[in-house]
Amino acid sequence: MRTWIKKAMALLAAGALALAAGCGSGAGAGDRVTVKAMAAGRGKLAATVEISGALVPVRVASVASKLAGQVLAVKADVGDRVQAGQVLVEIDTRELQAQLRQAEAAVRGVQDQAEQARIGMETARLGIDTALIKLEAARKDYERVKALAAAGAASQKQLDDAQAAVDQLQKAYEAARQQYEVAKKQYETTSGSGMAQAQAAVNTIKVNMSNAVITSPITGVVTNRNINPGEMAAPASSLPLLTIADTSTLKLQGTIGQEAVTLLAIGQKVTVTLDAIPGREFTGTVTQVGPVAAATGQRFPVEISLANPGELKAGMTARAAFKLAAPEGVVVPLAAVRTDGGQDYVFVVKNGTVERRPVTLGLKNEEQVMVLKGLQDGEQVAVTNVGVLQDGMAVTVE
Repeated sequence: MRTWIKKAMALLAAGALALAAGCGSGAGAGDRVTVKAMAAGRGKLAATVEISGALVPVRVASVASKLAGQVLAVKADVGDRVQAGQVLVEIDTRELQAQLRQAEAAVRGVQDQAEQARIGMETARLGIDTALIKLEAARKDYERVKALAAAGAASQKQLDDAQAAVDQLQKAYEAARQQYEVAKKQYETTSGSGMAQAQAAVNTIKVNMSNAVITSPITGVVTNRNINPGEMAAPASSLPLLTIADTSTLKLQGTIGQEAVTLLAIGQKVTVTLDAIPGREFTGTVTQVGPVAAATGQRFPVEISLANPGELKAGMTARAAFKLAAPEGVVVPLAAVRTDGGQDYVFVVKNGTVERRPVTLGLKNEEQVMVLKGLQDGEQVAVTNVGVLQDGMAVTVE
């Protein structure tokens, strides 16, 4: 029973296919499908490719605070035009000012300590000089007594006393040197790292105070405001205080197929129209052509910049028309092409049958398409009843 049903369904399908072929052709002979065929020829192709989308600012800056503190003033609101460097927000610095006074007092304290250490070091240096003079005098006296003792004119006790004086002054000299080294190290520490740390604390507070005045990083229009006087600004907040958009130049972003992307160039001029301003055309410039296809498939991102004469607004819908011209190549009617599973193909007519031929396409317009690969100049392709053709099917050419 199941086998009979399958055979019946197969016969019905074959009958439907034959009926469709006969109706589509308007004339048929047996199992043949009547088609019109045209020869693939060499030629040039021109086409207009469009992309559409919303205009967006060329630059957008989020203004954030580096300093935690209470906001004293907000000097710009949504819609205001601001200049780069213009003050937007001021934060209370009274606590920082008190910290600065303390830090500067600490610097002065370290300076006083360094001066006292310097005086101590200089005093210790004088002590070394004095001890050295006394030691040299004692050594000379010892040599004199030693010579007298050798001549019998001085006693052994006098010689021993002279030696003891040398030893005592030698110890005094070494003690003076040690005292000088201690004083020198104290001075170097105080005037060096100690002073550097104290001054660094002052500089840090001054930097924080400078962060209390927040300025605009770019010239543009305030598009968003999230802070008011009296509220607390927080450096770690994910919400910017204000958002500034540079609308002097707007850009239109979209994607373009791989068949057209090779015909674009940076700096190329493009005609742009807007729904909000009918009857007007604006000239844009291609400023970016993506080197990698977008995630949506074999389409490449394109960016067009458009100088704003004043009446354009970010968010307006716009269309850009690329007038492209491909170099000479093999051209066929667009009606000859079909697509199955992402693969383009045509049916080549030869000796009463058709061959399904995969092709790689280039630029196309409403009537013709350029074949980059898979078809030779002069080959005949079916242009009617293409939807019912199958590989190897017999055809009658009108």
